[in-house]
Amino acid sequence: QVQLVESGGGLVQPGGSLRLSCAASGSIRGYYIMGWYRQAPGKQRELVASITNGGTPNYADSVKGRFTISRDNAKNTVYLQMNSLKPEDTAVYYCKPVGPFGSWGQGTQVTVSS
Repeated sequence: QVQLVESGGGLVQPGGSLRLSCAASGSIRGYYIMGWYRQAPGKQRELVASITNGGTPNYADSVKGRFTISRDNAKNTVYLQMNSLKPEDTAVYYCKPVGPFGSWGQGTQVTVSS
């Protein structure tokens, strides 16, 4: 199975933006839906955005209108553009195929703080 490596996290002020990348070691075409998840301290991991092979996105209500997910199957990469960041977006962000596929990577830390 492919290995996924997340990058692009960091410290940003409220209202700022970050773009996360998820690079796969192999083809992601076989995964119909790719997702970005996050886990904040003391909370369960949650799915925040997903995208089908055809490019149809879906978002959690908490990020709708602020986050944009995209995928480039030719580059085996999934992206998450995060705008208007809030302190409650602070979490470790992971990408993985939605469903019982793939495995969790190390994630990338996003901290939103002034």
